[in-house]
Amino acid sequence: MGGSSNRVNSFKDIPDLEDSLPISGQTMEPLQIHKVSFPQGKKTLQALKQELGEVFFPDDPLHQFKNQSFLRKLALALQYLFPIFQWGSEYNLQLLKSDAISGLTIASLAIPQGISYAKLANLPPIIGLYSSFVPPLIYSVLGSSRDLAVGPVSIASLVMGSMLREAVSPDKEPTMYLQLAFTATFFAGVFQASLGFLRLGFIVDFLSKPTLIGFMGGAAIIVSLQQLKGLLGIVHFTTKMGFVPVMLSVFKHRTEWAWQTVILGFCFLCFLLITRHIGLRRPKLFWVSAAAPLTSVILSTIIVFGLKGHSHGIQTIGKLQEGLNPPSANMLYFQGSYLGLAIKTGIITGILSLTEGIAVGRTFASLKNYQVDGNKEMMAIGLMNMAGSCTSCYVTTGSFSRSAVNYNAGSKTAVSNIVMASVVLITMLFLMPLFFYTPNVILSVIIITAVIGLIDFSSAMRLWKVDKLDFVACLSAFFGVLFISVQIGLAIAVGISMLKILIHVTRPSVVILGKVPGTMSYRSLGQYRDAARIPSFIILGIESPIYFANSMYLQERILRWVREEEERAEKMMESNIKCIVLDISAVTAIDASGIDALLELRKALNNRSIQLVIANPVAGVAEKLYLSNAWEKLGSECIYMRVCEAVVAVSSMLKGQLGQP
Repeated sequence: MGGSSNRVNSFKDIPDLEDSLPISGQTMEPLQIHKVSFPQGKKTLQALKQELGEVFFPDDPLHQFKNQSFLRKLALALQYLFPIFQWGSEYNLQLLKSDAISGLTIASLAIPQGISYAKLANLPPIIGLYSSFVPPLIYSVLGSSRDLAVGPVSIASLVMGSMLREAVSPDKEPTMYLQLAFTATFFAGVFQASLGFLRLGFIVDFLSKPTLIGFMGGAAIIVSLQQLKGLLGIVHFTTKMGFVPVMLSVFKHRTEWAWQTVILGFCFLCFLLITRHIGLRRPKLFWVSAAAPLTSVILSTIIVFGLKGHSHGIQTIGKLQEGLNPPSANMLYFQGSYLGLAIKTGIITGILSLTEGIAVGRTFASLKNYQVDGNKEMMAIGLMNMAGSCTSCYVTTGSFSRSAVNYNAGSKTAVSNIVMASVVLITMLFLMPLFFYTPNVILSVIIITAVIGLIDFSSAMRLWKVDKLDFVACLSAFFGVLFISVQIGLAIAVGISMLKILIHVTRPSVVILGKVPGTMSYRSLGQYRDAARIPSFIILGIESPIYFANSMYLQERILRWVREEEERAEKMMESNIKCIVLDISAVTAIDASGIDALLELRKALNNRSIQLVIANPVAGVAEKLYLSNAWEKLGSECIYMRVCEAVVAVSSMLKGQLGQP
């Protein structure tokens, strides 16, 4: 490589060997150069089996079956498939007392929420109660969480209602709409159970938390705005979900506003918000906010009945069907033009409900120091939705609000879900006539109060401080839901999550390293200000696996660094670049394209009289370099265990080539 006449090219500019030596007391000890080990022989079938096991079974769920008798294995299998057998054998009256209190408490919240969320999904109110009876019973047998309270949730209800309503009107074609809702629930369950059975739960993680924060915040505002129909007593209201159409519809039909409904609604809205605030500020008074929705239903019903509000423009729920869940397996829709819509709706609502349910379960499990098996949870939630679709239920999962109440009420096991379902059963059998005079406005108020908690300003501000790209993703999902539609907002959320993954994969982080004085450590120059560059060397730390998607970028970026460093060295009148050291300790994997890129980079650098050296390859990378013969092509003198050893060895070699006096 031709150098400028101003540059210094003598051995004096190459770092002294002693500069990189450790100090022991007052004595300088020579640095030992270690040989990098690599696997001998080819990969065996056992190794491949182990690798696949790490991918799909990281928790090794079958370890408990080792060295056990047949009967013991059978008992463990029953406990694994049906967790109720695990904790049921130790159940006692003390636990029942705690679970009974928790179950009664969450039932007081589940009944009004179930009716309200069914309205949000454009379904008959009774479907919400049905969905709070059968699914919790199934989950209590199959679920592994002790605190998850199962039932309908706002986001899944909103998405299902908005997606199905675009194709079928719940008012003009109620039977077809109901069929599609049950069918979408069935496919949601199939999808969820399949993810768990095939150990593919990581797919749910593609919805990143920042995009979910934005999506749920936007959805919460849209849900709240939709409730203005009930809160103001409007009869004719837009079917669209966007912010602009909803607000135009509100003011266009202002002549339909009913002052009786407005006063009643805002009074109970203030009541629910105050009780919610009390519950948040004083966790021991959780029962205040938990009992507030049912209290609101009872009081508003008494007021409407006593003042004959239904005769003065206040709309009421009306008659609700009494009795147990009727079978709905014959209503599942498996053919025709709407089948694709049902499948798409099921998959989307299935992903959203899984994300919420597993996140809630893990949150409360961590507080009580026990583990929740994500794949088992997926199967449990999936199976309960499949069963629910055949018993007049729509998509259900673990609700954060009900689970928080369940946790604070002192639940010990999933029996709290059984108690809650029993209370719902009694309500459906004997108490349905009491809801005849319940005003629709109270359902709108309950929904508004419930979804307000989904707007997380503090997390959004934290994203702005920590990661601007995450903040942009959050805002994009938020405004997509708010100004376009819920589906488009969700699509934007997924798209941005995928884009972020692609950016991180295709544009990995690479940093220039320097030597920290007084140590043998090489750290990022941007992180450690006292770290110093090594003359004649460019030391780069690659902080990502090297795949086909980023190998070309890495090759081009490293060559650009060489050019920039040569220009910088020329201005500073420093020596030519003699060696590139790649610290690949953070490179956890490499594929064939990555290996080829390293070899091509080596050729390009050799043409410029620059040596390429690799330091600290992990076992998997070293193995692939060996099996691909890249190890031999690079040469053992170009692969070192540590960066400091590479610098010392190459410095010594370069001094020998220049002829040390």
